[in-house]
Amino acid sequence: MRQVNIKISVELDDDNIPQTINWASDDPPSSGKESIAKAFFLSIFDKDELETLKIDLWSTDFEVGEMNRMTYYTLKGLADTYFRATNNNEMANDIARFTQYFGEELGLIPKQSPENQT
Repeated sequence: MRQVNIKISVELDDDNIPQTINWASDDPPSSGKESIAKAFFLSIFDKDELETLKIDLWSTDFEVGEMNRMTYYTLKGLADTYFRATNNNEMANDIARFTQYFGEELGLIPKQSPENQT
């Protein structure tokens, strides 16, 4: 067994607003090298409380269009993660359909014609 560390550093201004976010991990893609991020969503499921601790932070230079894109890709990944963890294809497809709608409505991806939708 081995241990891997993930480090997230947030520089706050005098009003505790994130100005810079840096992260690094022992494994790829970081391999110990610190990288700059503009935002992160972190969810940790507490074993005893059976609920999720969420930390969502973004820097002051994170634009709305970037938040739209980040949320789209987070939802897209969530559908895949949910399916791999539960094998619940029906619900994973529902999440994926909403993600498709979300991306189309925000202009992140082209709208599908009705005959191409599943």
